[in-house]
Amino acid sequence: MRNYLSDPACPVQFSGHETFPLRQLWLKKAYDAVVERAPSAPKSIFADEEAIVRFGVGRNMVASIRHWALACEIMEEHEAGYRCTSLGKIILADDGLDPYGEHPSSAWLVHWQLAGKGSRATTWFWAFNHLTNQSFDRDGVLKSIREFAQARNSRLSDATLRRDIECFVRSYVPLIGAGNPEELSEPVLGELGLIHHSLKGSFEFRRGPKKTLNDGMFAYSVVDYWNRVYPKVSTLSFNTIAHEYGSPGRVFKLDEDSLAERLPLLAEQTNGKVVWSDAAGMRQLVRRDHIDAADLLESCYE
Repeated sequence: MRNYLSDPACPVQFSGHETFPLRQLWLKKAYDAVVERAPSAPKSIFADEEAIVRFGVGRNMVASIRHWALACEIMEEHEAGYRCTSLGKIILADDGLDPYGEHPSSAWLVHWQLAGKGSRATTWFWAFNHLTNQSFDRDGVLKSIREFAQARNSRLSDATLRRDIECFVRSYVPLIGAGNPEELSEPVLGELGLIHHSLKGSFEFRRGPKKTLNDGMFAYSVVDYWNRVYPKVSTLSFNTIAHEYGSPGRVFKLDEDSLAERLPLLAEQTNGKVVWSDAAGMRQLVRRDHIDAADLLESCYE
C-alpha cells in the first residue's frame, strides 16, 4: 500500500502544538491576523510582545495557534513570513463558507487535513492509518511510533513523543474534570466521536457510518486523495478507497457497507466527472474528467 511515511525524505513532526488541542476560533484568529497584513505577514506576528493581546491567549497558546494553522493548511510559511492559503480564504474569510467553524464539515475537514495528510501531525496520521487494532493505549502508540522513528533514524525522545500522543488523545477525547477552564472547552475534533474511552487508560476507534460526515465532505476527501496520491490513474478500486493508508475509508473509520453506500453518490456530487462502476465484478471509481477538490468545498457546507 502507498504510504507517504515510507519515503525517507518525507518530513515528520511530533511537536509544535505546545500540548494544546485545536480549539474553536483558533484558525479564524490566525487567518484574520495574517490576512490583515497581506500579502505577507511577518514571522513576528506570533512572537512579538503584542501577540498575547492580538490572539487573546497565553504565549504558549499563540505558538499552538500558529502550529495548527500551518498543519491545517490555513496559512503557509515562506522565507519572509506567512500568507493565507486559498483553502483558508474559501472557509475562513468573513464572507467564507464557515468563518467561525460552526458547521460539522469544518471539523471533518480539520481531521482530514491532519489524519489524512499528516505533514505536521505525524501522530495523527500514524494513529488513524497504522494502528491496526480497534483498541489502543498510549504506551502501545508510543512503542509503534518509536520503532518507526528508529527505522527512520529520527532522534525522538520519549518525553516529546508522550506529549504529542497526549495531545492527540485529548484532541478527540476531552479531559473530564480538568481544573483549567481551557482544558474543559471542547476541542474541535472532539465532536466527531471518532475515539472514545473504553477500559481505564484504553481507547477505541469508532468504526462505522458517520452521520455528520455529509456527502459533499466525503466527495472532497475522495477527490483530494485521488489527486494527491494517484494523479495519473483513471480508476480507483474499492479496496484502495477503503484500506489504503491515507484513504477516506481509513481516515474516517468507515466500514465497507457505509463506504459502498456513499460511492455511487459521487456522480451527483461531481457532475458526472467521477462515477461508480461494478461491471464484471470490478468495484471501482472511474474518473471521466479532471476535477479540483476545491470545487467541491461549497457542497460540503450545504
